[in-house]
Amino acid sequence: MRLTLELESTGGNTAGFRIPDEVVDELGAGRRPKVAATVGEHTWRSSIARMGDAFWLGMSNENRDLAGVEAGQVLDLDVVVDDAPRTVDLPEELAPVADAWARLSYSNQRRIAEGIESAKKPETRAARVEKALAELS
Repeated sequence: MRLTLELESTGGNTAGFRIPDEVVDELGAGRRPKVAATVGEHTWRSSIARMGDAFWLGMSNENRDLAGVEAGQVLDLDVVVDDAPRTVDLPEELAPVADAWARLSYSNQRRIAEGIESAKKPETRAARVEKALAELS
C-alpha cells in the first residue's frame, strides 16, 4: 500500500509517520500490525502502534540516514504486512544459554544482540556478554 505522508518530528530526535486508522484496518493484520516499510530504496521492518489517539510508524535515526530523509519531509511510504519470521542471530558467546535465548521474544533478543554487537571495545563487549549471561541464566 502506497501512502504519501509527512515524516513528523515527535520530539527529541524521534520521528514517524501518522498512519490513518483506515489504513491499519485495510492491512487486516490486527491493531499492531508488523510491517515492512519502504521509503525510496530503503526498507525496514517494524510495527505500527497506537500512541495516544493515532497510529504511528516510527522511523529511527539510522533508518532516516539510510533513506536520506529527515523529519518535516512529505514522502512516499510503501507499507506491506510482514509475516516473515523475525529472528536474531545468537551471539556466539551466548551459546551456553541457547535454550533460554530461544524462549526470549524477538524484541528482547534484538535488544541483547544489538547491545553486544555495538560494543566498540573488547572490554565493553565482555561486560555486555556477562550481563546477558546473567540475565539468561
